[in-house]
This record gives sequence, structure tokens and C-alpha cells, in this order.
Amino acid sequence: MLKTTLEQWELLDLVVREGSFQAAAQESCRSQSSVSYNLSLLQERTGIILLKAKGRRSVLTPAGEILLSHVRPLLQAFSELELKAEQISGRVAPRLSLYVDCIFPRDILFSVIKDFCKIYPSTQIKTHEITEDETPGKDADICILTNRTLQDKRGEWLMDVEFAGVVHCEHPLAKVDYIDDNILSRYPHIRIKGQTGYLQSGLAEQYFFSSIDAAVEAVIFQLGYGWLPVYRIREHLQSGRLVLLNLQHGARRCTPLHMILSDGMFKMHPQINTLKSLLYHQCKGVIERQEFKHLKR
Repeated sequence: MLKTTLEQWELLDLVVREGSFQAAAQESCRSQSSVSYNLSLLQERTGIILLKAKGRRSVLTPAGEILLSHVRPLLQAFSELELKAEQISGRVAPRLSLYVDCIFPRDILFSVIKDFCKIYPSTQIKTHEITEDETPGKDADICILTNRTLQDKRGEWLMDVEFAGVVHCEHPLAKVDYIDDNILSRYPHIRIKGQTGYLQSGLAEQYFFSSIDAAVEAVIFQLGYGWLPVYRIREHLQSGRLVLLNLQHGARRCTPLHMILSDGMFKMHPQINTLKSLLYHQCKGVIERQEFKHLKR
């Protein structure tokens, strides 16, 4: 009969990673006394002191490091076993399909995918970046779109993406102190393919680009002016390479993004709930951090 359990070793690993009993309790949705009791029982049954205090943190003793290093592969293998069982039972999908509008910040997207893969290493996230005028495929599990409604499914607001009307510092428009629609109409408007907003009347020319990066480069090369996501041009604004258009109104605008879930997926697969929570968590507090407001022309 085994004297210890995988659950006890898992709690030990969690305490070490989180640095304290309290943090481990919060992460595991347990009471602090429950974590303390299980680890006391683990040390009693092994006959070895596994943890010691170092400042405000709980760290492994030399003996604890040796034993936990042997246990961690078992914890990983058992986690993969349970995940495989969930996949066989149909409760966990081997692949999720995520469609995101191209204006969705990539640093948030990559961070979410990285965190998700730590939780579900055997589940692949197939990511599709689309423009506003494109429709997600039928395989979509989660969509992040500017439109709130997709095929009669209503989405929830996720975040706002701030846009700035900008031009290269050496472009003629950068030297105009008072810009109205008539002045704008004399210069090409750089636009992202599918972008339906931010139109000016009487435009002489419009250049469409299939990606934000291409649109940014076009403005930098002085092909025209454009409304671009602030998070993609912040460094250029801070350096003075790009400047805000001195418009009567509308130099700063926001586009909302909504999260839309496929029918029934939220209840069927726990990964949908996890991915949804990670997206909300990453977007909360980011939401451009209002850094844009501190930039001056």
C-alpha cells in the first residue's frame, strides 16, 4: 500500500511554484489549512522535511529537491493520462479553431496560446487571422470579431482597440496645423483591407493593404495617412517618426472587439471555458492601458 499520494506531491509542487501555502491554496481552490495538512502528512509519511522557509517564501530542502525531481515526471505522465482519457471520452477536443480579427493585439493572442498549451499540451489551437469583411469558417470554436453578431449568435464585449489618425513626420500633412475633410481629400488614405470605418468624404485616392504591418509601412513610406492601431505604432509615435493628424475631430477612435462562441461548445469541452477565461484575463487591464492619451503631436 502506498504511503503517499500524487495529490500530496502535486500540492508540494504547487507550493514551490507559487512560493507560499496561501498562494497554492488559492490556485488549487482549497483552504490553506487543507494544503498545510496534506503537506504535513506527506512529510510525516516520508519521514523527511521537504520544505523550509526562506524569507516569505516556502522553498524545497535539498532532500525535497531530490524527491520532487523524481516525482515531477510522474505528475506530468499522470496529467497526460487523464487528458487522453478525456479525449477518448469526447470531453476534450484534440483541436480548437480560433478566428481573430487582424486588429486583435498579437501579444495578447500569443500569451493566451502559450498559457493554454501549458494546461492542455495535447490540444492544438488552430488560429486564423481575418479581416473585418471576412467570415469565419464553419469550424470556428471561438471568434473575436468587430461584429457582435455572427449567424444569429451574439458575442460579448472583450476589449476596445484604439486607432490614431497618423502620418509620417515629413509628410505635408504633418505641417498643417488645422486639418479638415477638404484638406484630407488631397492626399491618399491608407486603409486596412475590410476596414469599413474611418471614411472621409471626397477622397481622391485610397490604398488598401491586406495586413496592418503593410499599412503601417505604407504610412512610414509617406504614401499617405491612415488610422492605425496604437499598439502597433506606439514606438513610432514616441520616437516622432509618426505624428498625429491635427484634425478638427476624430484623430482618436476605438473599435470594439467581441468574443463569440460556437453553439454548445462551451458546455461540451472544458478547453473552451479555459480559453475564454484566459482571453478575458489577458485583455483585462491591458485594453491599451490608455498610454495613447499621453502622446502629443
